[in-house]
Amino acid sequence: MPKTQLPPDRLARLDPIDLAILRALVADSTLTNKAIASRLGLAESTCAYRMRMMRDAGALLGSRVTLNLSMLGFPIQAIIKVRLGSHDAEHVNTLYTKLTEVPGVIQAFHVAGEDDFHLHVAVESPQALRDMVLKHITVNRVVRQTETQLIFEARDGVGVLGQ
Repeated sequence: MPKTQLPPDRLARLDPIDLAILRALVADSTLTNKAIASRLGLAESTCAYRMRMMRDAGALLGSRVTLNLSMLGFPIQAIIKVRLGSHDAEHVNTLYTKLTEVPGVIQAFHVAGEDDFHLHVAVESPQALRDMVLKHITVNRVVRQTETQLIFEARDGVGVLGQ
């Protein structure tokens, strides 16, 4: 099915109703179309149409589930900073793919600055964290250095739409 094409001015600037729909979804991604429409005083068809247009335009990329990692047996979270010895595009892209496939990696960021990657990880124990670094990260020849920082607590910010 072809993507719906939004006019350039519509794609560049979402109106207040679009932003209200997005705010509702950010606050609770489990809301149904009917619930969002009801909250915002919209017809269900209007809400569904706007959500489809935002998805097709790439402004709305899906929904996420937030897991209680401790309850699932992964109480230790960390940021692993990775520095490379080579910045050949093929090496960088190959490693990036490998890093996202390591069990326990929640999110991988390719960053600018002293580090090349930051990995947000969750593991069951200090030994598992050590093993992740030694068996999955530093074994790659292109990796020059790693630094691991434990996460004591994480809080969500208000995001780009504010709440």
